[in-house]
Amino acid sequence: MHHRPPGPLSVALRAALDRAARLLRGTTRLHVLAVAVLAVAGLAVVVPDRVSPDRGSALALDAAFVAAGTSKEASPNAGPQKAAPQNASPQQAAPANAAPRDAGPQNAGGGQNHRGDHRREQPQPPDPANPNCTLTVPAQPVSEMGLATPYQLVATDRRAGACHETNADQSAFVEAAIIDPQTGDVSIYHPVVVDRGTAPAAAPVPVRLPPGAVVGVWFGFNGDTLTLDGPGARSCVNGLPVSPFGQFAYCNAPAFFSAANTAISTGKLKLPPLGTGRDGMPCPTTRDFSVVDQDQSDNLATTYRIVDGRVAQNTAATRAGEALTNGSDEGLLARAIDPALGCTPFQAPDLTDGGVPTPALALNELSAAAFQGAPMALTPTSDPMTLVDGAVSTEKTNLYRAGVDQPALPAGQDPAAYCANMLTIAHARLARDAALLRRAAAPAPGSANLLDFLNARLQGSAGNLQCERTGR
Repeated sequence: MHHRPPGPLSVALRAALDRAARLLRGTTRLHVLAVAVLAVAGLAVVVPDRVSPDRGSALALDAAFVAAGTSKEASPNAGPQKAAPQNASPQQAAPANAAPRDAGPQNAGGGQNHRGDHRREQPQPPDPANPNCTLTVPAQPVSEMGLATPYQLVATDRRAGACHETNADQSAFVEAAIIDPQTGDVSIYHPVVVDRGTAPAAAPVPVRLPPGAVVGVWFGFNGDTLTLDGPGARSCVNGLPVSPFGQFAYCNAPAFFSAANTAISTGKLKLPPLGTGRDGMPCPTTRDFSVVDQDQSDNLATTYRIVDGRVAQNTAATRAGEALTNGSDEGLLARAIDPALGCTPFQAPDLTDGGVPTPALALNELSAAAFQGAPMALTPTSDPMTLVDGAVSTEKTNLYRAGVDQPALPAGQDPAAYCANMLTIAHARLARDAALLRRAAAPAPGSANLLDFLNARLQGSAGNLQCERTGR
């Protein structure tokens, strides 16, 4: 989880706060608040070399609220909400309206460990956004009406600050895959996400499902922990009742993959071959150890558009708007690695965008299941999204795997073998493809090119999976 770095405080300013804290033992909070505001405001004038005029009043109020043990949200004249202070740990609501004790996947130290997996190259903002948000799922999310109903984003704990879909560090994404079992035809639809109580910049594109269609819905998130709520949440999987996955969730995914695999086996759905890259090797999949990271097969290839400060689906009518994307393994492969290597991902018509071909999580995973050679990477029990309070959970790992069409445990690798394969295979292919990847743009600011980004991602993943403990 990101935290706002503390600003500089003079010795006199710290002393004033200490005095305010001592007063708290025998004085009401309102009295302390008044004392602290006056003290710090005065010091902002006395010590202008340490506190700028623009920052002085804000710093005074921040310090006063901290000293008083209250928050701006408790004040009737509160301004915009801010992110929780560094030592805060708001309790998260669980999927299907339960209330979990943990805030989602954790690293070995027990802290959140997701903001860095796909956006680690971006510079830290000075005032980080609340990383834990809740998404209201409409009733019957796999129906025509449910798909065309905007999802609504809100803070899981409002005391930690608001959540806004247009804030790239808080954005949530929804992606649906549709299969007609009679024909084997597959299509994609992207339901839109907006802030609670607002409307999208453009009305959602209506969708018409073929009779008997089977629909799966997947979720991605640029923050730490996305919780599902609302009338449709009970039909979805967000992890365990007291331990959400974090950035990933799904509705009806196993049913979609079952229908798709049946269509594949009967010849109704024909998957395009992987092809060969410019490096002379098979094009990679999301289960290739040269592509996976600490939490493989997560998030989406979905893009939204920001138009006049509001979010809309990505269509010809909204294309001039600012692109809003989900940092994801699925999007990284389809939109960055594949083009750099001269490969083409499996695509299907986007019903949101007039049938324009688009990649998607479901398509990537079907392709990986059909064509990935050995060794095939499967989500390990050390994946941070599958842990419960830092401990291995077979149940949670299998729930995650079911959402991306992977076989249940014990299939796949143990954590040591996963690390060994990832480091050996990824290092070898990155070295082989260095020239190609160096010419490609990085998918996020902070890296010189795609090669630099992938090397940093690999190094971070090895640390988060604690590969050094496995001897790798």
